[in-house]
Amino acid sequence: MIRKTVHFSGRVQGVGFRYTACQIASGFPVAGFVRNLPDGRVQMVVEAEGPDVERFLAALNTEMSGNIRDRQEQQSAATGEFRGFDVRF
Repeated sequence: MIRKTVHFSGRVQGVGFRYTACQIASGFPVAGFVRNLPDGRVQMVVEAEGPDVERFLAALNTEMSGNIRDRQEQQSAATGEFRGFDVRF
């Protein structure tokens, strides 16, 4: 299990990014959250087996490619603290 913390920048707020992330996450065995940041970026924390995380992020990137300008990722060990994938405010 891995954990990725991803920061998306571009036109990622006010365009359904968080909703889309949750919809896509429902099709993968991933857990975590997505939230808007005050600086205009979107933060996502996702945990799962490595290939599942990568497939989920690839699907999100494909769906939102017109809005994402940059994506910064940090990987660490999963903590197991999440029970699902949701939006945080």
